[in-house]
Amino acid sequence: MPPNKKYLTQSPVQRFAKISAGFAGGYAVTEAFCMALASWTHAGNVLMTLRFAGAMLWVALMILAFLARNGWKIWGLYLLLSLFFYAMIYLGNDVNPLV
Repeated sequence: MPPNKKYLTQSPVQRFAKISAGFAGGYAVTEAFCMALASWTHAGNVLMTLRFAGAMLWVALMILAFLARNGWKIWGLYLLLSLFFYAMIYLGNDVNPLV
């Protein structure tokens, strides 16, 4: 059964923004989240757990990007989330250094 055309993204720019936000932005948020969690807790346990949970998070973020109406807003959200998690990494390394 073919999809209804009125629900598909018509603009090629929006389509590119959604696809790139789903792949690159979702991956950046997933990796930043994993590193932030590893900097605040035991890194070995986190890396083994997020091996599978990270893949599921990345897929969920990809689906979220395709459900959004505006690809640029999703890019902004993913960039803000990544910056937040990178700030958590920085603070986690100050409070709980690995070395």
